[in-house]
Amino acid sequence: MVMNLYGYAAKSAKSALAPFKFTRREPRANDVVIEILYCGVCHSDLHQARNDWGGSIYPLVPGHEIIGRVITVGKEVKRFKIGDNVGVGCMVDSCQHCDACEQGLEQYCEETPTYTYNSTDPHDKMLTYGGYSEKIVVSDKFVVKIPKGLDLKAAAPLLCAGITTWSPLRHWKVSKGSKVAVIGLGGLGHMALKLAKAFGANVTLFTRSPGKEKDARRLGADQVVLSTDEKQMQSVKSKFELIIDTIPNVHDLKPYLPTLSIGGTLVLVGFLGDLKPVLNTVPLIMGRKSVAGSVIGGIAETQEMLDFCGKHGITSDIEVIKIQDINEAYERMLKSDVKYRFVIDMASLKKV
Repeated sequence: MVMNLYGYAAKSAKSALAPFKFTRREPRANDVVIEILYCGVCHSDLHQARNDWGGSIYPLVPGHEIIGRVITVGKEVKRFKIGDNVGVGCMVDSCQHCDACEQGLEQYCEETPTYTYNSTDPHDKMLTYGGYSEKIVVSDKFVVKIPKGLDLKAAAPLLCAGITTWSPLRHWKVSKGSKVAVIGLGGLGHMALKLAKAFGANVTLFTRSPGKEKDARRLGADQVVLSTDEKQMQSVKSKFELIIDTIPNVHDLKPYLPTLSIGGTLVLVGFLGDLKPVLNTVPLIMGRKSVAGSVIGGIAETQEMLDFCGKHGITSDIEVIKIQDINEAYERMLKSDVKYRFVIDMASLKKV
C-alpha cells in the first residue's frame, strides 16, 4: 500500500514552505523504509524551492541530507535490518548500467540519477519528495550506514556537504603534505577544511572577510589568506596543488589562478551556472593549470567518506532547528548567518 505522509513543501517559487500531505510509493522488494530523524538544510534546497535554477516541480518537498532509522526492509534486502541508523543523500536511484554507474559514479549517470526530491521515479513515474518529511522509501543500493559513535544530527550534512568536498579530495589524491586551499568558509568550506586536514594536507583558507582566522584554524586551516589583500595573495603564488572553490554565487576566479602550482587544479563545487567574467586562459596555459567541477559522490564513495568520518570523529558544525523555523533559516542562510549548517530535528514535525 502507498504511504500517506506529512511534510513541508513549497507550493510555488514565491511561497514559503508550509505543511503538506502527500503520498509515497508502495515499498518494493529491494526498498528500505526509513523514519527520518534529522535532515540537513542545503543551499540547493533553497535554490530548488525558489526555482533559481529552473525546472522545479511543485509542490516540492526539499531535503537530501537525511539521517534516519530503518523501520521496514523488503524481502530482497540483505544489508540492512530494522533499527539500523542510516543515511540518504542526494540520489535515490540511477540506471545502474551506464559507464558511470558501473564505475560507482552514480552521480554522473548518463541517464540522469533519480534525485531525492524534484525528480521522477523511472519505475512508477511518481514525483520524488525529500527529507523534510516523516519517512522516505529508498532502494537499498542508495542507502548508507552511519558508523557507530557519530552524532546523528551532526552527521546529516555529511550526506551532501561532506561528500561534495570529500570527492575532489579523493579524486585529486590529496594526502599527507599536499598543499590545499579552500575558498569560502560556509557549509561546504568548513567541511573541506576538516576533511583536508584529516588527510594530512597543509590547508589554507581564502576569505574576503577579516576576522574568520580563529574559527578557520579551529576547523583545520594552517593559514588564512585575505583574498582582497594583494600582498597576501602574492605570498601564496604558485603554492597550491588543489583549490576547492565552495562559493555559491557568481565570482571572479582570476585572483586565485596564480596561486595554483604547476599542474594544479581549481575545482568548483559550490556554484552552478554561468560564471562570468569569461575565464582568462593565460595562467592556465602557462602553468598547465586546470579549472574543473565536481558534484557529490557515488554511493560507495559516500560510504567510504562516512567510515573515514567515523574513524576520525568528523561531523558538521550545526545549529538544530524545528521544521516550523525553516523559512527563517532560509533567510538566515542567505545572509551566511549560520555556523555552519542548519539541521532540522524532524521530531518537531509531529508536534505541528
